[in-house]
Amino acid sequence: MQNAEVAISDNFKKMATRAILSIVFFIVVYILLIGFAIGLTIACGYFGLGIVAAHPSFITIVLGIGVASIGVLVLIFLIKFLFSTHKIDRSHLVEIKSSDEPELFSFIQKIVDEVDTDFPKKIYLSSDVNASVFYDSSFWSMFFPIKKNLQIGVGLVNTISVPEFKAILAHEFGHFSQRSMKVGSYVYNVNQVIYNMLYDNESYGSLIQRWANVDGIIALFVMLAVKIVEMIQWILKKVYELVNISYMSLSREMEFHADEVAANVAGSSPLITSLMRLDLANHSLNSTLNFYGGKIEEAVKTQNIFAQQKFVMDFYAKENEVKIENNFPIVSFENLNRYNKSKLVIEDQWASHPSTKDRVTALKKLNIIVDNGQPQPAGTLFKNFESLQQKMTDFLFAKVEYKTEVTLKTKEEFIQEFTSQHEDGSFPEIYNNYYDHWNTSSFDFEEAKKTSIYGLNIDDFFGEKMINQVYAQQALENDIQTLTQITNKTFPIKTFDYDGKKHKQKDAANLISSLTSDLEDSKKSMHENDLKIFNFFYSKAKTKGLENQLQKKYKAYFDTEKRYAQWIQPFERLSEHTQFIQEVLPYEVIREKADGLALLENELKLNIKEMLEDEKYKKYMSESTLNNFNLYLSKDWLYIQPTGYNEDALNILFQSMNDYQVLLNRSYFDSKKDFLVFQEKLNS
Repeated sequence: MQNAEVAISDNFKKMATRAILSIVFFIVVYILLIGFAIGLTIACGYFGLGIVAAHPSFITIVLGIGVASIGVLVLIFLIKFLFSTHKIDRSHLVEIKSSDEPELFSFIQKIVDEVDTDFPKKIYLSSDVNASVFYDSSFWSMFFPIKKNLQIGVGLVNTISVPEFKAILAHEFGHFSQRSMKVGSYVYNVNQVIYNMLYDNESYGSLIQRWANVDGIIALFVMLAVKIVEMIQWILKKVYELVNISYMSLSREMEFHADEVAANVAGSSPLITSLMRLDLANHSLNSTLNFYGGKIEEAVKTQNIFAQQKFVMDFYAKENEVKIENNFPIVSFENLNRYNKSKLVIEDQWASHPSTKDRVTALKKLNIIVDNGQPQPAGTLFKNFESLQQKMTDFLFAKVEYKTEVTLKTKEEFIQEFTSQHEDGSFPEIYNNYYDHWNTSSFDFEEAKKTSIYGLNIDDFFGEKMINQVYAQQALENDIQTLTQITNKTFPIKTFDYDGKKHKQKDAANLISSLTSDLEDSKKSMHENDLKIFNFFYSKAKTKGLENQLQKKYKAYFDTEKRYAQWIQPFERLSEHTQFIQEVLPYEVIREKADGLALLENELKLNIKEMLEDEKYKKYMSESTLNNFNLYLSKDWLYIQPTGYNEDALNILFQSMNDYQVLLNRSYFDSKKDFLVFQEKLNS
């Protein structure tokens, strides 16, 4: 295939034009701001010299320097991006060369030739479920060509076939295969420039702080410079919104174009099947990593985490009735949308990628068929894929610090324990996932015993009709939340679709009222179903003399649910309040927010103390959790110091918050499962 065969769409041309116009607008605004900054620098410098010349003294010299620094600091803010470089973190990557993997390099060379682009400068391996082309960038990247590097995730290779791998790589190279794609790089770099001036200000903030510390008088002029910079940032935020939305629109079109390039190289089908499987593959790797994350205290790891990822992927596929072809799950939209009952459709203008559904629809429309032969696992392209998997596993676990000698868990041992953990973390199959997304709320037992269950059986309570209602109700709650954001204009959109009809932003309020009524009706119906469920099992319990035990199980669950609702609140309030730690803020603001932490911590600490005395929670506590709780309660921690954040204290706080949430969730789940398992046994 020659890349010239892939025509640029009219929509791409339209978005490219918008993007170019947004760049021109930014350049005009920037020139005006630079002109202002230069003028301000000259004026401040002239005025500063005048002060010194009029009355030479130490005070006037300091005043003169302070006045002159206003313009200089503003100008530095506007040109600092010229010296900024965006370097990609390579600490998680392992470079490979053609001598290591000759067949892989030959495979990539053929794709590069077909796409008509340059061979990567370097090729790296990661453990991720991902493949990407990357490069270190700066403002000067727009003017000087830079060779790109290729990153290949072993977690990806492990879960795809050779044709799918070919399609994915062709997609990545497709982004750089035509000159017309260059406009995307320009818009991206302009985005980076504005982002640098708006948000990448750590070094600039340090400069400001150091200069302000020189003298109290200079600090006053620094504050004035900061106020001017804040006004410039306000202007740039408005420009950034325009440039960014243009870039996102263009980026989505670039994805469609790269998909078409890939389809011409490998066919539509391989790219479709790989796109549909990516979330499952990624979830499987994360589940495996989380399993071993919970084994750090026991100093347990594995020799090959990717073999276990493959097992988990197939396990989840079977659980969700996903068919297997050529040893890989073929995920369909029916699988993905089984639980998605939302009727709200919003075009996300801030998304850099089209939705998977839109990409698959476009690829199916292209319907390009390429004979790739019998699909083999992508790992067969490597000299010794199992050995490579082990090497990458060692590289991954090398970053973990173990306190004792490490032991290896075999694949068979992992399968047994993972399956057991999955069963422990799941409700009995009899409920058909009904309780996975629905929590029975407290009710009066005597009222429940009066409900009619004549002629009803298990399928009436947990069949497809009720399962669909559970997910429809969940969709209603999510849709109401989103529509509320639209009404409050925190979600900046003009139109949206609901149930196939187009609506304007002003219609959201009326829809909320209607959906809220539907939600209340649904909750009432679900509540009635819960009453019938109780009475159904209560009737069975009576025949076995276990009715009192059933009520006790329910009551214990209701008590746990009530406590959970109360105890999760201090965690949520603290989580929201501590968001300031992720922001770049003046020291005074940080100090004020840090002081406010103490009041929010009181309730959390009281609850943790109670947890430490309650056997219901103590049985879940590991030694490290117990030690961290005691350390956290041992004193009132100071989270900021004159030199910055107290990282040790913050780590103790966040670890305590995390452990607190885990214990609450675990206790709640076990209490819920306890009465559900008891019910299940009554039915046998």
